[in-house]
Amino acid sequence: MIDRLARFVGLSQFIPGAFRTELWATLALSWPLVVTNLAQTGMTATDVLMMGHIGPDAVAAGALGTNLYFGLLIFGLGVMSAATPMIAAELGRNRFAVREVRRTFRQGLWAAALISMPMWAILWQGEPILVLLGQNPGLAHEAGIYLHYLQWGLLPFFLYLALRSFFAALQRTFESMLAVIISFLFNVFANWCLLFGHLGFPALGLKGSGIATSLSSCVMFAALAYVALRDRRFRRYQLFGRFWRPDWRRWREFWAIGLPIGATLLFEVSIFNAAVFLMGLISTTALAAHAIAIQIASLTFMIPLGISQAATVRVGLGFGAKNPTHIALAGFIAFVIAEGMMCLTALALVIFPTFFIEAFLDLGQITNAPVVPLAVSYLAIAALFQIADGAQVVGAGMLRGLQDTTIPMLYALLGYWGLGFPLAVLLGFFTPLAGVGIWLGLAFGLAVVAVLMLRRWLKRGELGLLQPH
Repeated sequence: MIDRLARFVGLSQFIPGAFRTELWATLALSWPLVVTNLAQTGMTATDVLMMGHIGPDAVAAGALGTNLYFGLLIFGLGVMSAATPMIAAELGRNRFAVREVRRTFRQGLWAAALISMPMWAILWQGEPILVLLGQNPGLAHEAGIYLHYLQWGLLPFFLYLALRSFFAALQRTFESMLAVIISFLFNVFANWCLLFGHLGFPALGLKGSGIATSLSSCVMFAALAYVALRDRRFRRYQLFGRFWRPDWRRWREFWAIGLPIGATLLFEVSIFNAAVFLMGLISTTALAAHAIAIQIASLTFMIPLGISQAATVRVGLGFGAKNPTHIALAGFIAFVIAEGMMCLTALALVIFPTFFIEAFLDLGQITNAPVVPLAVSYLAIAALFQIADGAQVVGAGMLRGLQDTTIPMLYALLGYWGLGFPLAVLLGFFTPLAGVGIWLGLAFGLAVVAVLMLRRWLKRGELGLLQPH
């Protein structure tokens, strides 16, 4: 039975020793990435959580601003992640590569600066954009103020991502995790001071929360840059040396891989952002409930995302070494770990929904009472699509290790916007399901993309994906 499963995923036979080695290597690489992703998402989640103690309107305004910001941020994250499979493949070909690694990292620095500028221009117009999308003008105004201060954290965050790709490809993820944890703790403290006015600071409300998160991104980049410059294990790469020197071949390769990844992530995140705007058309209560549920679902999503990032590195090393057995085993192990973890998170959301909700909302306040049952119902559906969500993100991560990003991008466009979004609109506005119908449409889109990604992975040999492009 086990040998049959092994042959199905591309292994000639099941080898316990190789399985254990890859399992421990993937786990060692994954868990700091998971913690890193949780802490990163925890920064904006902390903003929304603390806004909840001001009132539902603050939560709703913060959710509108956060979702517009997060859509751009996730696109940038996808573009910047191109460095990971590129560096991993270089190290798979030659584990002593230095100049090639530095030149690839340099493209990340250039890309971070290039993509930040148009994003700043978009977020500066956050209020009119939200009004144009049909949102409440009062909430849009508050969200716009929040974005005016939140947006400046994009550049340091993207620079941090370039560094994180370097550390991840070297399979040194602890340092990235430590930098994010320090930044997360700073964000909690800065929000406490600037949002509510503690320790002599003015109570700035949403403005203060935006300042806190932007400063936290600066702390995150500075901490990891310090390690890269001071630690003897990384100094030999001289990452910031001659950063102005071009390498146009790598620059083109970086964008050829990174743009489809960014678009893939944007298609997924933007459908959830669109769901926020759809919820705003239903009611403020539905929007507040959705904001809480989506923050919780985003936190659980960070687990398979971290495993997916580890899969990209492990598969990328096998790809660079031209080792199909390593590729198959790395993908199989990552998939099993991710799906196991998502089963556990789905169970937790079904059994303990109010435990998660009360972290974002004071259940004792009468004004919050209508929000709670809606948030519980949305979390029940989120539990259902945990399995599909884990499968699609790990499937995409495995394919990225093969530097296969364009077709997966088209799968995401079809699944999320071609099928999932129309179904969400249909069920949300033309049936009595309302907000529940919107969530069911999202779940269907995730399931479609998961099936398509895994089918492509299983046919990687037939499709010629194991050969360097």
